[in-house]
Amino acid sequence: MAVAIVCPFLAGTLDATAQSEPVRLGVLNDQSGPFADITGMGSVVAAQMAVEDFGGSLLGRKVVVVAADHQNKPDIGAAIARQWLDQDGVQAIIDVPNSAVMLAVQDVVRNKSGVMLVAGAAAARFNGAPCHPYGFQWVYDTYALAKAAGTAITQTVGKSWYFIQADYAFGEAMTADLQRFIQAAGGRVVGTVKHPVNTADFSSYLLRAQSSKADIVAVVNAGADTINSLKQAGDFAIASGDQKLATALLYLSDARALGLELGQGLIIADGYYWDVSPEARAFAERFAARYKGRKPTSIHIGTYSAVSHYLKAARAAGTLDRDAVTNKMREMPVNDPFVKNGLVRKDGLMIHDLLLLQVKKPSESKGEWDLFKVLQTIPGASAYRPLDQSECPLTKG
Repeated sequence: MAVAIVCPFLAGTLDATAQSEPVRLGVLNDQSGPFADITGMGSVVAAQMAVEDFGGSLLGRKVVVVAADHQNKPDIGAAIARQWLDQDGVQAIIDVPNSAVMLAVQDVVRNKSGVMLVAGAAAARFNGAPCHPYGFQWVYDTYALAKAAGTAITQTVGKSWYFIQADYAFGEAMTADLQRFIQAAGGRVVGTVKHPVNTADFSSYLLRAQSSKADIVAVVNAGADTINSLKQAGDFAIASGDQKLATALLYLSDARALGLELGQGLIIADGYYWDVSPEARAFAERFAARYKGRKPTSIHIGTYSAVSHYLKAARAAGTLDRDAVTNKMREMPVNDPFVKNGLVRKDGLMIHDLLLLQVKKPSESKGEWDLFKVLQTIPGASAYRPLDQSECPLTKG
């Protein structure tokens, strides 16, 4: 019979070594593909800023940020997450754009260790039936975005819609949520066509949408796919006639790449705009000084906010034990340049106000990054799915 013998001196040495190891935070996102502009290294910089603003250490241990490119592949994202949690001592996995990757990593975290802080992915399924105590969705979800933009556009622009939809989890979730709120506002969806992620040629999809005669042609995708589809829609002069263009999600960097001439008038919902408050402007200036002179997207500042809140909660808990930390995250309000008095719900959603934004006309813009105007501030309590309608098991009982 084998007998395990532990030397007290060695055990104490191992424990001391563990306590001296850095606290590692891992930013897992797209650093080379269609979402690199809206997340990518900008999210890494934002995480580093959060660590620096916190003081650089937690519970006597240095905090370091590591990063990896999941290449928009769920198997690669899950493999990186397993290595980080099993071998590399990563305590929190952050950002995780691409909803398919997010859902794959969600299962890894559930069955292993650590905490997941989602800034970049939007699929509302994350906070539904698959939810667990260690996953948080920070900036928005498809339900809230669809409710805000779908309702406003249907009421003010047109009643019939045609969707050009990305064929992955975000596209499916956003299309389903948009359809619900379009119908509730008195509109209807007359057709849908799906495209793969990172599509170069949208001509066949746009021709179908054009022939549908729908009032609104909506591109339900993100990142470079949004820019390419809207630019090619301009080539087909879709918005110059009776049809209007809409998009489910347009980030600041997308609007800059698209240009105000083509993008003007687009209405979108988002969790943040850099010029919405003095605090947001101050953060944007600091971020721009660190990252290529660029103003942050909502994902960038959402990453900053999520990391800041995690560090504050761990300090308040006095431990890195994930149950203690996540309990504190739900107890403490969220206050930072991104959000004031945010609330972390049982299902992991961080509830905060959303903004209904419109891309400015060229004549309205005062500079390179002066791209949106705020049409409306939507209280978080009315934007997000009511808690009593959640399918997350954490909300029951």
